[in-house]
Amino acid sequence: MPFPSVAHTSAPLRESDADAILLVVAKPVGEGADPAEWNGLGAALTAVGFTGAPGSFQRVHVPGVTTPLAVVGAGSDPDAAALRDAAGAGLRQLTGFEHVAVQALVPSAWRPLAEGAALGGYRFAGYKKESPKTRAQRVTVFSSDAPADEDVVAVAAISGAVALVKDLVTTPAEWLGPADFADAAVEAVAGLPVDVEVLDEEALRDGGYGGILGVGQGSDRPPRLVRLDYSPTGAQRHVALVGKGITFDTGGLSLKPAASMVGMKYDMCGAATVLAVLKAAAEMSLPVRVSAWLCIADNMPSGRATRPGDVLRTLDGTTVEVLNTDAEGRLVLADGLAAASRERPDLLVDVATLTGAITIALGNRHTGVMGEDDAVAEYLSAASRASELAWQLPLPAHMVDDLDSPIADLQNAKIGDPAGGSLFAGLFLRHFVGRVSDEADAPRIPWVHLDIAGVGMNKGAPFGYTDKGVTAATVRSLVELLASSR
Repeated sequence: MPFPSVAHTSAPLRESDADAILLVVAKPVGEGADPAEWNGLGAALTAVGFTGAPGSFQRVHVPGVTTPLAVVGAGSDPDAAALRDAAGAGLRQLTGFEHVAVQALVPSAWRPLAEGAALGGYRFAGYKKESPKTRAQRVTVFSSDAPADEDVVAVAAISGAVALVKDLVTTPAEWLGPADFADAAVEAVAGLPVDVEVLDEEALRDGGYGGILGVGQGSDRPPRLVRLDYSPTGAQRHVALVGKGITFDTGGLSLKPAASMVGMKYDMCGAATVLAVLKAAAEMSLPVRVSAWLCIADNMPSGRATRPGDVLRTLDGTTVEVLNTDAEGRLVLADGLAAASRERPDLLVDVATLTGAITIALGNRHTGVMGEDDAVAEYLSAASRASELAWQLPLPAHMVDDLDSPIADLQNAKIGDPAGGSLFAGLFLRHFVGRVSDEADAPRIPWVHLDIAGVGMNKGAPFGYTDKGVTAATVRSLVELLASSR
């Protein structure tokens, strides 16, 4: 298991309870410490200049305590999000111990500490000849009250979902092509009440999935579409999730520069995310139907590859002039959105590492969110409760004309005009969102587009429970959205 198992104890922590102890402290340091347990802690922290600032970490020695001891700061008056971040930051840095005990020296609940510890304790098995210092295999979190059963299940399910995304996306593309990804999806939900259907290249051709086929036709590894359905008895709402799953993105014939191609195994984050979220929903027995559509292809150059200027016919019959083969994510999502729309879900959400422009607009911490206003508001509320940063962007009516092609219904890119690139992509996707009924003037299905190109990979220093590398951004927000769906 790539993240630690997390248990609860209400008994005061003793030195013999674990191989190491992590204490979560607030500013000013020392306040809240029980003198009977940690007498001398405040003086020890003052001596080393520890301030208790968020994420600060320090190994300390307290007279009479022989078990390795570390402290991590949670800032002033920490809330659940601060405690989650603090526990995660501590587990990331307290390496070399199999079993770590965690206690917050401030009022706290079990779940945020447990969730933070599990998220921060993630480790990728990797391919190094000599493994670096390992993170804890087991964590015991102290809280005075026992956690509810649903919180224990939720921590394991959410931590497992985040780990699944990180494992899949971190795996080199040579070992995770479209067929491999489809197999991994089937394996991930084995034993759960989830129906799975995998469409290979022949089924995609027979079904008219021209967007996915057009992107994947240049690769020796044919594309796949994976549909998963979790439909519990009595579910009153259906949420459909569509994910971009480009297992490697060279840009196709519109070839990326060498530096930009590094890390493009990460272009399947969206599909990994929707798979993991559906799996978590099933493990948590959430009373909402969830379907997930994984649109999977390799975007490679070859004599078979789609050429700039070619026209693809997507699942709903729309023709698209492909001016830039590196704007491929929107092409596979077009088929996925059209397919999901046929089932007329109550809410449709797509997740994609879609545009470099979103990073220019919002940086590396905020997810770009577009779509129908009420649906976007629902997602933003869930993201706020999950403490994941997100920001709504517009879908300007005056940009719709930019989608026009002289020879097809749409064009997939604005060549030579980088203005509003993320908004153009959002408008393109909206075209493929279906209507709530067959009536011509029926409103579109409530829809949310999540552009995670900026947040899906942390290229900077670790922070909180977030490592350098794949972040699994939006997983917790989407699970929260489903958990609040009734």
